[in-house]
Amino acid sequence: MRRLALVIVIVLLVAGTSLLIPAVRGRVRAIIRPEPPAQITPIALSVPASPPTSRPRPTPTGTPLSATSTPTAELPPPTAGQSATSTPDLPTPTPTLEPTIEPTPEPTPEPTAGPVEVNGRVYDAYIPAANKPGQFFQYSCEFDAAWVILKTYGIEASGDEIINAIDHDRSVEPYIKETREGYLIYGGDIEHAYSGDYTHNFLARSTGTAMQKVFDRYGLDSQLVQDRAALEAALRAGELVWIKTTVDFKPWRPATWVMPDGRTHKTVLGNDHAVVVMGFNANSVVIRDVLGPTSTNRQRPYEYEVGWDTFMAAWGAQSFDGLAVAPPVQE
Repeated sequence: MRRLALVIVIVLLVAGTSLLIPAVRGRVRAIIRPEPPAQITPIALSVPASPPTSRPRPTPTGTPLSATSTPTAELPPPTAGQSATSTPDLPTPTPTLEPTIEPTPEPTPEPTAGPVEVNGRVYDAYIPAANKPGQFFQYSCEFDAAWVILKTYGIEASGDEIINAIDHDRSVEPYIKETREGYLIYGGDIEHAYSGDYTHNFLARSTGTAMQKVFDRYGLDSQLVQDRAALEAALRAGELVWIKTTVDFKPWRPATWVMPDGRTHKTVLGNDHAVVVMGFNANSVVIRDVLGPTSTNRQRPYEYEVGWDTFMAAWGAQSFDGLAVAPPVQE
């Protein structure tokens, strides 16, 4: 019995001494308290490269454009001069945006009379529009949409040149106030100029009447369009249409823009956007949107279709603000 006890003691002494050896100690520790596995690095999603100055515009929670979901976007924090306000939940959206295959842009589109087939889809009118991956600046969508039209018509213009072609009202940096009547955005005269810092203020924006100065600068004729009939007529005549809408044609928070002299303009609060309409048929409208994939919506294509009901509702939230821009006159 004493011999058995002696053997047990010797075994325990040997085991204890072995723990002083690093390799053995490591194996024992791994059994008692397993080491955490190596950190897993997600594979980066591949999206089109953006120009060095491009910074995608933040948008509501992204959704594949062939599906419907409820956005959960929150209002960005106020910038200097803004009031922090509480915001209501967005309503459940119903739009379905269908991506289309992007054709090769033509420098000067010809008017399209009658049905036009593009990649198996038939449109009453379709104008191949130029594209670039991403916006010039975080909130420069009005200027990016203008670039699409200029480039399609064979006019080369940089972002800075387009931005400088319009007046900028710097009398007040746009800010929000929440009232019993709804959201009020106090800013500059957006009917005649651009208002706000397009590099960081999500409230910065302009309207079609002000943007006409950009197209005037390059010798292009532009006319306001504010209903479906005028929009269709412009596209049939080979004219691209610049419009104000909401990002991804999602639901919006209504807001009223208040200009320095008290004039007001019906608009949206947090998802203001500008795109180019390039075609249509009886069911949908074809959109060129250079915003493209972002961290909040990696599935957003540069060209997609929007049903007429969804399109008209989002356009109406922006006062049916649109500009039909005619191609340059051929000599």
